[in-house]
Amino acid sequence: MHDTNRRTFHRLLATSLLLPAFPALARQSMQPLIKPPRLRRGDLVGLVAPGGYTSDAAIQKAVRHIESLGFRVKQGNWLREVWGNYGGTVAARIADLHGMFRDPEVKAVWAIRGGSGCISLLKHLDYGLIRANPKVLLGYSDITALHLAIRRRAGLVTFHGPVASSTPSPYSDGHLLALLTDPQPTTTIAMAPENARRAAEEPHYAVRTVHGGVATGPLVGGNLSLVSALAGTPYAADWRGGILFIEEVNEEPYRIDRWMTQLDLAGGFDKAAALMIGICDNCGPQGDGSSLTLDQTFDVHLQPLHVPAVTGYSFGHIRNQFTIPVGIQARLDTAAQTLTLLEPAVA
Repeated sequence: MHDTNRRTFHRLLATSLLLPAFPALARQSMQPLIKPPRLRRGDLVGLVAPGGYTSDAAIQKAVRHIESLGFRVKQGNWLREVWGNYGGTVAARIADLHGMFRDPEVKAVWAIRGGSGCISLLKHLDYGLIRANPKVLLGYSDITALHLAIRRRAGLVTFHGPVASSTPSPYSDGHLLALLTDPQPTTTIAMAPENARRAAEEPHYAVRTVHGGVATGPLVGGNLSLVSALAGTPYAADWRGGILFIEEVNEEPYRIDRWMTQLDLAGGFDKAAALMIGICDNCGPQGDGSSLTLDQTFDVHLQPLHVPAVTGYSFGHIRNQFTIPVGIQARLDTAAQTLTLLEPAVA
């Protein structure tokens, strides 16, 4: 680190706990929806680590991935910082996010990974700055905290999709590029055939319909543990009349049951237009103790509902995942096993 950057970093470290909270915490109503401008070949993409820390190898992989899609890369000033398990202090991570949104040359902000720590940024984000400079924000897992808070407090459509260091997939990259660069009045997303083939060996990769039907509403959700963690806060997901989408990884069924119960108590799954569960990898029972299966656990919460409910859709901590624009109107068709976006996700 250069001396100038080091001095700046220590100043940020010293003030990280003094960051002012966003002044309008009482304003909890949803902001009107706005969409970021579409991306074009050669656009500059800002690479940031708002959650867990990263490595040089992951940065190199992410840069190659972004460039292979036809974009240029700007690395965050604090991208290589490590503070405990996080990609720098709260102040350092906020500085990178705010810097990317301020920079008129940057057209998209892409998280290099999830990890943990994004929830600590929420009361320090300048939502007015983000709304005044709308651009694509992309990532999943821990990035769920940013998606939900920014949707609620800035009204910006953000994108629950691959992190920059994800292993490229023709299915994922093709859908992502079409969504961000070629806006269409409607876009119908079919599930990944690679996941259907994998289901022969790993049943949780299979699409399963608990309640059939067609439902329409705005898309809201993300990683289950983060959606649950934000319940009861000013940044909580509001799925009333919406399609609630949820995914998880590496968690046992009893934890999934706890988080689903918390969400149902906090907001009521019966208020949703539909529930769409992704592929929850490595979430079956562990060890020799007695446990419900993953399907049984979800059925505890889905069976009592009277709205369409499915599991095994092609999103989550998997290679072949489609990108979900948070806040966009969509239609879930369980018979066709499709999700149709009913409006463009970018302007």
